[in-house]
Order: sequence, then C-alpha cells, then structure tokens
Amino acid sequence: MSGEAPLSRLMHYMRPHKSTVRLAGLCSILNKIWDLAPPLLIGLAVDIVVLRENSYLGTLGIADPMQQLIFLSVLTFAIWGLESLFEYFFAILWRNLAQTVQHEMRIETFQHIQKQGSGWFDKRQKGDLLAILNDDVNQLERFLDKGANDILQVATTVIIVSTVFLVISWQVALFAVLPIPIILWGSFRYQKSLEPRYTEVRYAAGQMNALLENDLSGMTTIQSFTAEALEAQRVEELSQQYRMANKEAIRLSAAFTPLIRMAILVGFTATLLLGGWLTLEGTLAIGAYSVLVFMTQRLLWPLTRLGETFDLYQRAMASSTRVLDLLQSPIEIIDGDFVANREDAKKSDIVMNNVSFCYSDREPLFTDLNLTITAGQTLGVVGATGAGKSTLTRLLLRFSDIDGGSIEWVGKSSQDWTLPSLRSNISLVDQHVTLFPTTIAENIRYGKANASDEEVWAAADVAEAREFVEQLPSGWDTLVGEGGYRLSGGQRQRIAIARAVLKDAPLLILDEATSAVDNETEAALQRSIAKISDNRTTMIIAHRLSTIRYANRIIVLDGGKIVESGEHQDLVNLGGIYARLWAVQTGEVLSD
Repeated sequence: MSGEAPLSRLMHYMRPHKSTVRLAGLCSILNKIWDLAPPLLIGLAVDIVVLRENSYLGTLGIADPMQQLIFLSVLTFAIWGLESLFEYFFAILWRNLAQTVQHEMRIETFQHIQKQGSGWFDKRQKGDLLAILNDDVNQLERFLDKGANDILQVATTVIIVSTVFLVISWQVALFAVLPIPIILWGSFRYQKSLEPRYTEVRYAAGQMNALLENDLSGMTTIQSFTAEALEAQRVEELSQQYRMANKEAIRLSAAFTPLIRMAILVGFTATLLLGGWLTLEGTLAIGAYSVLVFMTQRLLWPLTRLGETFDLYQRAMASSTRVLDLLQSPIEIIDGDFVANREDAKKSDIVMNNVSFCYSDREPLFTDLNLTITAGQTLGVVGATGAGKSTLTRLLLRFSDIDGGSIEWVGKSSQDWTLPSLRSNISLVDQHVTLFPTTIAENIRYGKANASDEEVWAAADVAEAREFVEQLPSGWDTLVGEGGYRLSGGQRQRIAIARAVLKDAPLLILDEATSAVDNETEAALQRSIAKISDNRTTMIIAHRLSTIRYANRIIVLDGGKIVESGEHQDLVNLGGIYARLWAVQTGEVLSD
C-alpha cells in the first residue's frame, strides 16, 4: 500500500518511542565499545611483559612493571563492569520496547479491524487476520528483542576495529579491512533477494492459518461427511507451500554465513602474514601485533552472525509490511458526530427513503427502497433467501453503508450518528448466536457491563432462561465453552435474548431468532419475544411465520423490493406470496 521502505514505515510507526530507541541504541553501542576493549588489554599486557619499563603504560608514568599489571587489572575490572552494566541496560530497554510495540501494534490493529464494515471482512479471510495479529506481530517483536541490537553492534564493531587497525598500522589495515565494505555491500544486496522470499513465506502462513481456523470451526461437518482425508490433503498442500517458501528463503540465508567467513578469512590472513612480517622486521610492536590478531577474531564472530541477523530482519520487515498495510487500510464506515437521546429514539420512527444498496461485484439488491419502521410497533419481515432481509439489519446497524438515499432516525441520517450512539440504541439477536467462553452470567451481562446480579436474573426471567440455568450444576457460573458449544441451540438463543433484554435498547432486531429450535423452545422464545417487543420498536425477521403472526405490520421482500405489506390476516386473504408461505407452514390448501 505504500512505496516507502518497510524499515522507514516501521520507524515512522514507532515515533512515540524514539527516545527509548535512541537510549537502547546508545546502550548497545557503549556495550560493544567496552566489549571490544579486552584485545587492547591483552596487547597492553603483552607489551608490559616484553618491554617492561619501556611499555606503553611505562611511557605514561607508571615505571614499575608490577604496578603496570596492577593498574591493568583494575582497568580490566572497570571495563568488564561497564560492559556488563550496559549489556543489562540494552537488554532491558530492547526487550521492554519489543513487548510494548508488540502490545500496542496488536491492540491498534485489532481496534482498526473492529471499525471496519461487513464488506471489508467479506474480502478477507479470518485466518489471515489471525496470522497478522499473532504471527506477524510476534515476528516483529523477535526482531526488536534481538535483531536491532545485533545490527547496531555489528556496525559498531566494524567502525571500532577499522579505526584501531588504522591507528596501529595503516598498511595492515589496508588489507585487513578491505573485505569489510565488500561484505556490507554484498549483505545489503543479499537481503534484497531475501525480501520477496519472506513475503511469500508470510502469505503462505496466512493461507495456512485461514484453512486451519476454518477446519477447526467446521470439524463436525468434516467428520459427518467423512471428509477427513480431503481436509488432511488440503492442509498438507498448504503446509507444503509454506515449507517450500521457507525452504527457498533458508537456502539463500544459509549460504550467507559461509560466504562471509571466506571474505573474513582474507582479512585475517592479511593480518597474520603482513602484521607478522612487520613485527619480525621490528616495524610493529609485539603488543600491537597481538591487538591486531585478537581484533580480527572479534570482528569475525559478529560478521558471521550477520546472515542470521539479516534473516531475522527480513522476516520482521515482511511481517511489519503486512501489519502496517492492514493498519493503513481505509475505514469504510465513517463515524458521524450526532449523539441521540435514548428517549427521543424510543419515540421516533425509522424512515428509509429511496435506499439503494449493492454488495461488491454483485447485482444491486435494493433500488429506491422506502420503508417506515413505526416507533413502538413490531414490524415483521419475510421473504425468500437472498431477498434482502438480513441486509436490512446490516444497513440499520451500519455494518454496511447504503449507496444512495437515506435512513433517518430522530430526524437525522444514520450516517450522521456516532457509531457507538447508533449501535447502543439497537439490540440485535442474530440467528448465529455468538457467546463468549466465559460464564452464562457474564454472557448475559455483555448487554450491560455494570448490571447487577438481580438485573441479570430479571433479564433471564423474561427470556425464560432462568429455569434451565439454575438447574445446571454450576448455575450462573457455568462456562459456556467456545462459541457456547456446551449449550443447546435453544439455550444459546435464550441467553442471546436475555442479553438483548438487559441492553434495553429502543430498537430490537430479531434476525431468525427461532429458526433453529424445536417447537417447544420456539413457543418459549415467542413468549419472550412478545414480552420484550411490547411497546418497543421491533423488527422481526423470520422464516417461521408464527413468530410474526401478531406483528403490527408485515412486509414481504422479493428481489430487494417490498411486494406485500399489511397485517397477518390481510396478507393471508390477499392470496399472494405470504399466503402461500402460510399455507405451506400450516398445511392448508389454497383455493385457486
């Protein structure tokens, strides 16, 4: 979504933490500076043993060799102490930063997702979104925890070692340091070739997550159709794609370290031979030669880890691109600024004027739809599958926005309302009940977070749920399980109705609330619906016409249009679509 480099985008995102990044970076650099000091100490020690009073420390005024060694020992303690101190500081700073950024990015991404409309979700796989929220965010955390420090310390090592070489002997430095620019140039070119590989890896991970999430959710369907082998094959194919994407990235990444080792070998050999020759000729001091040899070794180890660091970096950049792309995806449902008074909402009609709506890449569903939902009355909505019944719910709640016309409530277009105000004035009982993996009481209290136990029980009484709840071994503290799988379909619907009762919103929408229950449960639910819809603006979408028989008004949708409208008996007498549906459900025979 952006032509900006992934690292630049990430640093832009992390601007609120720039002071922490700078402090952590400074501690990483200071740690590496003190970490590179021991070879210099070894050189000084060799210098003392060989030259005694004429050593480098001797020229600074410490004449006695033993005193020189004592001074060197104290200096060693100080340097090791500083190195350990800054290692502690950078570890604390980078790790806490990694955890903080991971937390903030996951929460911000989730909040961004929550603001999207239904159309946005229709274009995306839930499993891929889960992969972004978990795998990709975690990948970024791993880089900040370790990789950022490694990159800074490698850069510090190269600069310090190169400087020491130049100070001690420019001739040796010329050959010893010569491979380093080539290594760094090659590293950046190499990581460019890794970038598309890890993009493929993250995409494959998202596809894999999507399939696994879908299969786990639909396990009963898989087992009932004995399709285990088919799904296992699908998982195997996607897992193979993920494996092959990783295999190609690993092949390139694994070759990186051996190539660096060979390049470093050139510098080490140059130091060994040229430095040794200059020492034998008396041009270079033995202590200085020791420093050069040990410094080359200190350079070798971090550079050999450069491949691992770049691998971590590229994985993190591929992941951060996916997360930031999602964060920068436009919010399709734009919030308004009108906040309604609940009493005004209770007394106000909802008026749909010339509403048009079309799902993406499909034929228009509504064209110039006009409908008034009268305040305090019950509207029944029936029609064949695809007629637009549930779409009315989406439009009223602004899960999707209309393409034309207006939906007015309290004299304001629904698009002028704030989304919290609009949705807090509507209670929805969907045909696909969503329960959360907590207790029954907490699932009901979802309708009103600060509700007392007495309010929860009263709502359950209206929904005729209290009796079955209190017969359970754990009663109100019964855990419903993921999605409410420990409860029957009818029990889940009663909990959903109790939740809606507790919310006590001016508009109640029941979308196929009795479609998947037995006759006895349906009768109980109908009694509950009758109680909560009394003197409340209610819209009931139903296939079972008995649910809406006593509605103040019933409309029949067909092809996105209202083709019939009236009370139950009027529509039966009309002999149209509604009458035929009623006849089918009651077993009556219509006369021609």
